[in-house]
Amino acid sequence: MNAGERLRAVSLVCLQLLIIGVTLWAAAHVLARLAVVVVPFAIAVLLAALLAPAVSWLYRRGLPRALATALVLLAAIGVLGGFLTFVVTSLVSALPELRDRLDDSLVQLRGQLDGIGWGDQALAQGREWLARNRQSLAFGAWGVFTTAGSILGGLVFVLFITLFLLYDGRRVWRFALRAVPAEWRLRVHRGGLHAFRDLSGYTRASIAVAVIDAVGIGLGLWVMDVPLVLPLAALVFLGGFVPLLGAFLSGAVCVLIALVSGGPVTALVIAGVVVAVQQIEGNVLEPFLMGNAVTLHPLAILLAVAVGGSQAGIIGAVLAVPVVTTVRALLGPAGLFTPAPPRRTRQRRPRQAG
Repeated sequence: MNAGERLRAVSLVCLQLLIIGVTLWAAAHVLARLAVVVVPFAIAVLLAALLAPAVSWLYRRGLPRALATALVLLAAIGVLGGFLTFVVTSLVSALPELRDRLDDSLVQLRGQLDGIGWGDQALAQGREWLARNRQSLAFGAWGVFTTAGSILGGLVFVLFITLFLLYDGRRVWRFALRAVPAEWRLRVHRGGLHAFRDLSGYTRASIAVAVIDAVGIGLGLWVMDVPLVLPLAALVFLGGFVPLLGAFLSGAVCVLIALVSGGPVTALVIAGVVVAVQQIEGNVLEPFLMGNAVTLHPLAILLAVAVGGSQAGIIGAVLAVPVVTTVRALLGPAGLFTPAPPRRTRQRRPRQAG
């Protein structure tokens, strides 16, 4: 291959990458414009992936699909709604005291780092960044609902989408497949089923890991007599849905509260508890609960969470890893680019004479 052919090959690759980049940018721009629909639909798909196995189990036991869907959805609203209400209310009620404790912790830490130029500068930059990005981090894509309705309306929208996906998801999927060319339809169908199974496993495992993190770190806080045990455990639970960064930030908050309430020894003990729980979670629980098919490399998780958080706040950080999991399942060994197996043809037996 001479220099001209190499240049043409490199130019072709660059053109293909440019087309892919422009396509992704345009898709992201369109999705951002439609956030009021995209965000509830994405959350509804996660809920459907979590609840679909229970609906299928009841349906196989003889219940009508409508009744199975209604029972599972009502049970989910009762359990998840009650639990999330407890978590949010405990956090909101303790937020002023939690903020004061954090301010005291930062002041105390700043006093201990007095004279260390880089430490003082890092704390100042961290507080400035939090003050500058607090609103975008807290609301993110949910800010759309402050102008297009209310969060309550968005939650009702999520419930209706989840209801239709649980009750009539197969027909919705078949309708969506009609837009796919016939030669790709079987591959898309197979990749979609694989992605939904992975998403279901990821959602169940994420909830289990978040609960275990909250219970483990909450017990450590209770044993060391750290105040605000329930709000801090609730914060750890919510942080568990943001992989890597959420666990790190919520654990850092627990250590800071322990520092100002019990001193350096208590803070070191809580830091050890946080590290131990997160190590058990990352090395034992996640591989066991999620399996190799759903596990992602930490670098991929970190990049996905960073991109999602920068584009859509907390909602983007929470949905980033499920999106990456779905895309990987679609493009993986059983995804779109794997040739479909040949159809079996029935061979007729030759008729016997007479």
